[in-house]
Amino acid sequence: MPIIHVDTLIVGAGQAGLAISAHLGTLGVENIVLERHRIAEAWRTARWDSLVANGPAWHDRFPDKEFDDIDGDAFASKESVTRYFESYAEEKSLSIKTGVDVHRVAPLDTEAVYSVETSDGTYHTRNIVAATGPFQIPVMPPVIPQTAPVAQIHSQAYYAPNQLEPGAVLVVGAGSSGTQIADELLQSGREVYLSIGPHDRPPRRYRGQDFCYWLGVLGKWEMKTPPVGKEHVTIAVSGANGGHTVDFRRLAAQGMKLLGMTKGYENGIVSFHSDLADNIAAGDASYLSLLDEADAYVAENGLDLPEEPEAKIIDPDPECVSNPISEIDLADAGIKTVIWATGYRQDFSWLDVDAFDQNGNPDHHRGASKAPGVYFLGLPWLSMRGSSFIWGVYEDAKYLAQHIVERQ
Repeated sequence: MPIIHVDTLIVGAGQAGLAISAHLGTLGVENIVLERHRIAEAWRTARWDSLVANGPAWHDRFPDKEFDDIDGDAFASKESVTRYFESYAEEKSLSIKTGVDVHRVAPLDTEAVYSVETSDGTYHTRNIVAATGPFQIPVMPPVIPQTAPVAQIHSQAYYAPNQLEPGAVLVVGAGSSGTQIADELLQSGREVYLSIGPHDRPPRRYRGQDFCYWLGVLGKWEMKTPPVGKEHVTIAVSGANGGHTVDFRRLAAQGMKLLGMTKGYENGIVSFHSDLADNIAAGDASYLSLLDEADAYVAENGLDLPEEPEAKIIDPDPECVSNPISEIDLADAGIKTVIWATGYRQDFSWLDVDAFDQNGNPDHHRGASKAPGVYFLGLPWLSMRGSSFIWGVYEDAKYLAQHIVERQ
């Protein structure tokens, strides 16, 4: 099979791959996108059935294309997002090859070129863009052994309540995914336990504006690094059912049993840290802080936005917070399934280039790695807080596309 030559090769046809392919096309740079599955595959098969975007459609999109099937203030379903990216690729006439596995990328010895071994043959390219995103390999902490008498799945493998064996469910992780899954299970009639770690809890809306608006006008989307001590803090926000502020006290009032971080397992008993009240309080503090910053911004800029004093009322702690559960016997509690909403780790094992630091993480500046011609796109905090969001990926891709042109 003859070697295929292309100026820039992009690995991954999700939001990152499509964005940089479009920018490169505008700048006249020849490029091909290789995708293992289909366009936006993660939205198709690595999300639960009822998932919607966490931001409203006016925000969670590329700046040069609106959603054509939902209102701007609505939250796009995963099917709508998939259609959005498919139509974007078609409108931009992007060169995408699906069903292609990338096995290995390595520099050629004698040229400033990379050899890319794939299931579609070998490519030679001056630039390689890793646009595989942040959600690559699901992480399930080895707390409960697989031999334990309980089914365990990662949130990536959860689709709907009826897929689970009848019985109670323990959800570990209270970021957006864990909280929404736990809420859906509770509404379906399940008994649900939710293990909560450190988190930020922004308001869904405040004074008539979505929290995405507030993070924008307050300059928080453009933050270059996470606040000290919050590098791994998740965000609890939901666009489900029209969007609402995540309130763990409300969930407890509806019957959900809240727990601290999952600690260990022995003889059928799961233990939990005594940090539940502290984690809830820290989430409340982040919530109230954003409301105060929004109020100050309204006053400073003379905006005519309705006051909302009731948003600052925090209900009393429920019993499960003031008198936390330290351990649960899975059998006695009737827990048949544990869902680990504990995130992902990156996998760049296919990228055999000197573009990583001593810990194996991408070594880059705004996505341009220390290896000439090797780029990363779509990673959290690539250049700012918004980097892993659809609009943020678009902005980072614009910068990297220009970097590729200037390198030529």
